[in-house]
Amino acid sequence: MTVAIVTGSAGLIGSEAATYFAGLGMDVVGIDNDMRKVFFGAEASTSWKRGELERELGKRYTHVNADIRDAGAINGVFAKYGTQVALVVHAAAQPSHDWAASDPVMDFTVNANGTLVMLEATRKYAPEAPFIFTSTNKVYGDTPNRLPLIELEKRWEIDPAHTYVNGIREDMSIDHTLHSVFGASKVAADVMVQEYGRYFGMRTAVFRGGCLTGPSHSGTQLHGFLAYLMRCTVTGTPYTIYGYGGKQVRDNIHSADLIACFAEFFKSPRSGEVYNMGGGRFSNCSMIEAIELCERIAERPLTYTYSDVNRVGDHIWWISDTSRFAQHYPAWKLEYSVEGILQEIFEQNVERWAGGGKVLRSG
Repeated sequence: MTVAIVTGSAGLIGSEAATYFAGLGMDVVGIDNDMRKVFFGAEASTSWKRGELERELGKRYTHVNADIRDAGAINGVFAKYGTQVALVVHAAAQPSHDWAASDPVMDFTVNANGTLVMLEATRKYAPEAPFIFTSTNKVYGDTPNRLPLIELEKRWEIDPAHTYVNGIREDMSIDHTLHSVFGASKVAADVMVQEYGRYFGMRTAVFRGGCLTGPSHSGTQLHGFLAYLMRCTVTGTPYTIYGYGGKQVRDNIHSADLIACFAEFFKSPRSGEVYNMGGGRFSNCSMIEAIELCERIAERPLTYTYSDVNRVGDHIWWISDTSRFAQHYPAWKLEYSVEGILQEIFEQNVERWAGGGKVLRSG
């Protein structure tokens, strides 16, 4: 038996990973205690996705309702499977920099301590297993906002003469910047994953994601940009744009494209690697552009208001340079554009959002 342990297995990235690696013939042990419901309320619960995984993957999937901070529970899982563990995908986290400020202790213990518990269990029981960690571009804090940006009609853009014109590379400093509480807790986890690779020789990789998205995202106001935006458009829920004229730019990567990265690393793992990972120049949009796409796909207008106050530590412009990963793993490429992502989010969720009924469209 070959086992993949996936934390946050009912979340966006975890569920995609569980499905993919089960499809390769691996037995997947999913660790998820639906903390997303604790963080963001009932609408963000991932219980629906857990049920879907259990139905679709059957005996290939074993669910463990455990907290990643609980070293006893986590060690118990690893001890049970031991050297049968061939891969660890650590996707569980407190993911919102807005929420983090409301409870810094909870945020840090989940993101930093939880990651340390996972690393140590892997080192003790399955030291040869590649360890993949979903980090965030928030580890760079608000340093990207000091780049030479130009305001266009519908978006901010970087000066075309700047070295980051094709996206922000891993050589951007993570020091001397306002990270947000969330960014700081992810920095701690990020650096520890690197250290277990470099110091202990484990095969670890840090993927610093921008907007990770897809139809399995339980989007909510504080986390899940495209999924929540489409949900608000479909259901008529009011949406708030925070600052920067609605022209802030994000690159967006579909969960399937990210899991394809994980698969390449799994086949040929390295130690202590760091990759900026997002949609790059292939898949990015401003808030205004995303709203226009949602309205066109859903065939109804979004009800929204604008606030001049931007979120603390929020990026004005973020596009990832993924060339380092592509250089290491040339077989990988992006498949999903922003429009394709939004179309899939709409098609796979519209009935669930409507409670099984029809969604009224205008026009």
